[in-house]
Formats: sequence, structure tokens, C-alpha cells
Amino acid sequence: MFRKALLILTVFFLAISVLPAENTVNVTAFADELDVQLYWDPLTGSCMFEKNGHSVSFRTGEEIALFDYATFAMIEAPTVKKGSLFISSDFADKIQGLFDAQSNESLFKVGAILIDPGHGGKDPGAVAEHTINGKKVTVCEKDITLAASKKLYSQLQKEYPDKKIVLTRSDDRYLSLEERVSIANSLSLAPDEAVLYLSIHVNSAFDKKAAGFEVWYLSPGYRRTVISEDEVDDASLRNILNSMMEEEYTTESILIAKYIQDGLNLEIGDKVPNRGIKQEEWFVVRNANMPSVLVELGFVSNPAEAALMVDDAYLNKMVSGIYNGLVAFVTHFEQSRGFTGLQER
Repeated sequence: MFRKALLILTVFFLAISVLPAENTVNVTAFADELDVQLYWDPLTGSCMFEKNGHSVSFRTGEEIALFDYATFAMIEAPTVKKGSLFISSDFADKIQGLFDAQSNESLFKVGAILIDPGHGGKDPGAVAEHTINGKKVTVCEKDITLAASKKLYSQLQKEYPDKKIVLTRSDDRYLSLEERVSIANSLSLAPDEAVLYLSIHVNSAFDKKAAGFEVWYLSPGYRRTVISEDEVDDASLRNILNSMMEEEYTTESILIAKYIQDGLNLEIGDKVPNRGIKQEEWFVVRNANMPSVLVELGFVSNPAEAALMVDDAYLNKMVSGIYNGLVAFVTHFEQSRGFTGLQER
């Protein structure tokens, strides 16, 4: 998430005393008692409580917890005993206090959706020549991505008049990858707002039979620096917080990808293959400091699919699929805690 542009939050330490090891609470029983959602991954040690738009995130073996991704606290490190996760009683009291004190309102909302039509100008992207309806047609990726992006832009503006809907380009112009990411990372939003980054592309392959749509998100193995030395001085603490924020970005990006993939499948899945959601370290998704995905609409190298993508009715269906996926995600986001950055005021 682009912290400086999206959500400026005060970072401070909450004092939590370290209690004897035997004074612990089983997190599963504790979650049931509070009636909160519990997410725990035994492989990574990541754990999160969530309720009414608020969350507490922590890891086994680490002496830090994040409250609503806005404040962090030093805690006694959670431990695993015979396959069950335990936290200190004092930490449990702090968690209960958070949920008791907060309202049912969501903390954040999506303030902006940035749509990035791939290629443009001197960079045509994937290009193929086909005979469509008896005529020789040159099909260019840059044209399809721009046409789809402008339609999506128009639909989202109508749906969300209160949000910023941004196109990196609205005509046939060249933008470097760095310029595209810079536009996203420099968006100015209110403190309680977040941004989504959507890069739209078209595929190509040597195999003319290759066909279908797919959505990519950043590989979880790739680690960006999302919290700088200016924000947190202590290197060890900064590394922990950075890793936790990266996991947050990855989770939200995967969810966006799934919603869009499902939306596309409902609209065009009966005509072309659904290639699923995938992970890769594309430049735009690894350099945009926010949840981001890259959509591949289809293959210009496939004659039948290329003919579909230059048909306006089919293009409308593709756009509807992306639109419906985004709306579903925004609805989910704004009814839950949202995702945010961590930044000193």
C-alpha cells in the first residue's frame, strides 16, 4: 500500500508487560469466547484476530503485534504447545479491550482505483495479423488494453462517484513502467482511504492454440521495502513490520485476483479457457506499494480469440467481468478491516 499517499497513521508503542510463561491463553478458545474470526497459518506462524472491521496481527516466536495495522505493541512472544497456539493473558486483555472499545464501522475504504492500460505509443505490445470477417486486420495489444480500460473507467466512475478512478493513459501514448508506477505511488488520498492498482494486458504465444484469460499477483517470495528507515529506526523491528505488511499486500492482491478471475469466468468462461490466477514478479506489481494485479485478457496470437477481442460486444463482456470482480472486492474490503500502511505522522 502506498503509505504516504494513502494512509498517514501515528506509530507508537503500547506498553505490555511480560508475564510468566504459564500465564497463557489458548487462542482458539479465546477467539470463540470473543466471537471473533481467527486466522492462523502454522507453517508461517502468522496469526490474526478480526472483528467488525478491526484486527490484531502477530506471529509465533516474535515479540510484536499490530493493532489495526496502525499501532504496534511489544508483547510476550506467542508460543505453540502440542499443536495449539498460546498468547499471554496480558496480550489477551489488550485484544479484548480493542474489540470492546471499537464500533462496527469499517476503518477504511477504497479511495481510488488506478487502471493501467498496458503499452501504448511507440510500444504496441503483442501484435498479430489475422483475417477477420474477410479482411486483413492487425491486432495490437495497446489498442485492446486502452479500449477495455476506458470502458472500465467509465463504469467505475458511474458506480463510485465518490472515489478517484484514474487512468495512467487515456490515449495512444507511451509511458515507461517507472512512470506508470509513479502515478500510482503518488496518488493523494485521505487518511482513511486506500488504492487498488490494476494493470491490463493481452497475451501472445508461439502456439497459436494458446487461449484464455488469467490474472497475476506478485509472488509471495518477492519482498519489497515498504517500511523505510525514516519510519522505523530499529532494523530488527523494521524487518518484522515490513514482512507483516508484505503478507497483508499479498493476501489482498490474491483476493482481488480471485474476484476478477471469477468475474471474467462468469462473463466469458463459456467461450475461452479460464487459465486461473498466477504469481509472478512483474515490474508494475512489484513496484506499486499497494495491492496490485495484472490481468491478461486473452491471446492475440490465437486467431479465434483475437477476433473476439476486437469485437465490441465481447470486449464489453470482458470489461463487465473485471468490473464485477472489482465491485465484489471493494464491497468485501469496505465491510472488513481493509488494508493499510504504517507511517509516522
